Amino acid sequence: MAATKTALITGGTSGIGRATAELLHSRGYRVMVTGRGDIGDTGLPGDVIAVQADAGSLTDIDRAVDQAREHLGSLDLLHLNAGVSRPGPIEYTDEAAFDAVFSINVKGNFFTLQKALPLLNEGASVVFTVGAGEGLGAAMTASKGALLPLVRSLALELAPRRIRVNAVSPGLIDTPAYGKMGISPDTIASWAEGVPLGRVGAPADIAEAVAFLASDGAGYITGDNLIISGGVGVHTRPV
Repeated sequence: MAATKTALITGGTSGIGRATAELLHSRGYRVMVTGRGDIGDTGLPGDVIAVQADAGSLTDIDRAVDQAREHLGSLDLLHLNAGVSRPGPIEYTDEAAFDAVFSINVKGNFFTLQKALPLLNEGASVVFTVGAGEGLGAAMTASKGALLPLVRSLALELAPRRIRVNAVSPGLIDTPAYGKMGISPDTIASWAEGVPLGRVGAPADIAEAVAFLASDGAGYITGDNLIISGGVGVHTRPV
């Protein structure tokens, strides 16, 4: 009988991370998620392990990886999904906001992978949640843009261990993050007019992509970025 697969998902208590945890759990994975602050009742299945950890804190990352080692033993999937938004134009971006987005979006992802690396099985999958960042300000765009070269570099570095490293880049996805930025549900719904497939995406759309990249069906895919946007950004040229 095949061993039960395991997954660690950072930023896994809401939005895309939570949807991915639910999907993988439904497919038989043993799952651990991390979240910032008081994670309380996540609403996830009872055997999903939830650990409080700030992705910008190396101390918290160490603790989360220790918990993964204790409860899961090893990892088949590391979904680096934790991220923070500090939208704003360059003239209103102070040092604290700049440092916050890079501390979590770049440094946190880098060191979570570094510290979790000994737990990754041969043939494991690492998936970064990237996204475009455009429209949210220069600092956000820069922090997201830094991840794609990192994904490609890590894909080459870890290929001898058969560890695949890829990214998913969500388009317009209806997650709690927009509510925290004060964007109304009506405004989010109106975005569908600009999406070729006619709807705003759901966290489950991204979860399916992550599950695919973690699967044997994606065993020959590494160093790639899967864009899940409903067609936003697709341009046609005259024949």
